[in-house]
Amino acid sequence: MTVITIESDAFNKIIDSIKKIEEHILKPQTKPLSEIWLDIPETLKMLHVSKRTLQNYRDTGVLSFSKKGGKIYFRESDLQAHLLKHYNKAFKSK
Repeated sequence: MTVITIESDAFNKIIDSIKKIEEHILKPQTKPLSEIWLDIPETLKMLHVSKRTLQNYRDTGVLSFSKKGGKIYFRESDLQAHLLKHYNKAFKSK
């Protein structure tokens, strides 16, 4: 019978690493895991506006955006906030 012995320092390091991984996995998330980013066609579809209107929103700072590799992206949460800002609650006319 062969007995494998592991040095106590190495074994303790492995156990500590496993405990850290377990703590990380079990720790409650305090922020969303990811933000949804939309490109221009997706944004146009969501807002139901023209390309020129969307360009105007960017130029005037109505909507924030990110540019990567020549492509422009908008955060979905910014678009939702923009729509909610212009939300008109229903009312009954007399």
